[in-house]
Amino acid sequence: MLIVQKYGGTSLGDEGRLLRAARRITALARQGTGVVAVVSAQGNTTDEMIARAARVNPRGALSEMDAYLAAGEQMSAALLAMTIGALGWSAVSMTGWQAGIHTDSSFGFARITHVDPEPVRKELEKGNIVVVAGFQGISEEGRITTLGRGGSDTTAVALAAALEADRCQIYTDVDGIYDRDPRRYPDATRFGRIGYERMLSMARSGAQVLHDRCVEMAWEKGIKLEVLSALEDGPGTIVG
Repeated sequence: MLIVQKYGGTSLGDEGRLLRAARRITALARQGTGVVAVVSAQGNTTDEMIARAARVNPRGALSEMDAYLAAGEQMSAALLAMTIGALGWSAVSMTGWQAGIHTDSSFGFARITHVDPEPVRKELEKGNIVVVAGFQGISEEGRITTLGRGGSDTTAVALAAALEADRCQIYTDVDGIYDRDPRRYPDATRFGRIGYERMLSMARSGAQVLHDRCVEMAWEKGIKLEVLSALEDGPGTIVG
């Protein structure tokens, strides 16, 4: 069995949360399951990097911003791989381009054109847990690109499709998809299951748990998603 998991920035925001994710991943590995973890930059790293770049040059080239911002996810991937290593498991971190994520040249909002699954597959065959930096890829010209808001979710779905994974799990700071924002409305209702079409409509209307491009790709590729809480165990929402 192969599972692709995605961890958002808040899910990896400190050492305790990194360890929680690493324990969840190694528990699967202990059962003989192959795991590919796709990660976002930790906490507010991306916002802090954008602010720093604006102080240097508020009109900097988008291509240089992509090269710069991609480092946030790379640091997160390496930290999670090291945390997994501290638990006694073999893990390797990969950038988006090392993981075979190819995109067009729309810097800041690139679209994935294709995924070469072989680099990740080779690491899995070696018995490694693979941690991939989300939100990024490489253009035909060999330039680093980023995928825009929600890009790590899209990375996870694209890898799940290319690797023919059995499951794609999206770990976030809420325990599923709700009819309203549960942080604002205590009586919000969580969906046990929701179809692609309704989820896509909600995403385009401002629901921020999943980005519309991620849902579009999952629908197109027939990838069933599970949206789960990274902070506590329990059921979430199945999308598909």
